[in-house]
Amino acid sequence: MTAQAAPSAVPPPGGAAEPNHGLRIFLMWLVAAAVADWAIWFVWGPHLPPGTMSTSAASQQFDIRVMAVMAAPVMLLVLIFFGYSMVVWRQRDGDEEDGPPIHGHSRIQAVWVAATSAIVLALAIFGSVELGTTDGAGAGEGPSPIWKPGGTPLLVQVIAQQWRFTYRYPQFGGFETTQLVLPVGEPVQFDVTSLDVIHSFWAYQLGVKADANPGVNNVAYTTPVHTGPVTVRCAELCGLWHGAMFDYGKVTTVAAFRSWADGTRTRLAVITAMLPPFATSYDPTVIKNINKAMAKAGITGANGYYYPPQDPVQP
Repeated sequence: MTAQAAPSAVPPPGGAAEPNHGLRIFLMWLVAAAVADWAIWFVWGPHLPPGTMSTSAASQQFDIRVMAVMAAPVMLLVLIFFGYSMVVWRQRDGDEEDGPPIHGHSRIQAVWVAATSAIVLALAIFGSVELGTTDGAGAGEGPSPIWKPGGTPLLVQVIAQQWRFTYRYPQFGGFETTQLVLPVGEPVQFDVTSLDVIHSFWAYQLGVKADANPGVNNVAYTTPVHTGPVTVRCAELCGLWHGAMFDYGKVTTVAAFRSWADGTRTRLAVITAMLPPFATSYDPTVIKNINKAMAKAGITGANGYYYPPQDPVQP
């Protein structure tokens, strides 16, 4: 009898053994995600809008960085899987067979549901904490905000009208001006309202955005931490000259702000005497001399209806 030959390692029918595609995709994704998240956090992140001029702006930049770091791996996984599929599993010439049927995978399904649920819940908690702390994320929270800063903030009332913002400082005699000037390092409370239609006060570099609704006081907080210019725009379509409803403010040193506020209070004393007492909102139809006061303040028109100088039709 002859000895039976030992079976040799013969490749399975159809060619070489199938590589571990899942491991390949995972390793490519892991490297790409690590590089992308590092670049987002350390290179791109410090330059993300709205910057770090105030506490609310810095908080928003941090939120965007966190969301970008979380989203990048998900996007890369989709792109890498898509690219890998097109290269490795593309249809070859002469290959007209269907792929093997897949009947489901309980473990993958359970991991997927658990992981996505954990991510959604974590984001819900993260978002709630950010909205309830750190200046309330710089958003208008109505007349009764759930978060308030400690101490006594500087009160600045933002009064919107077609198509101009004015700013009233009740702690400095209640004067009203078209200039927004804030001191660095001091908490600020914006009381935002409107005299006519719905507007939206958006101080970009400060990370503050609050709707200005007629008859409603909308409160937003922030604390400027750097000096510099501030761009203010209306972020709610409010009529013909909505696009022209913008101005520029600034954050200055405390000493410069005090000097400006005291000087402006003295200079506008006559106009301030014509204005109604400070209130959280105003009805322009029952305020005496509002047209005259606005005209003295250099605002063409009143009760809203401000017309920019470039408009060929003036009220």
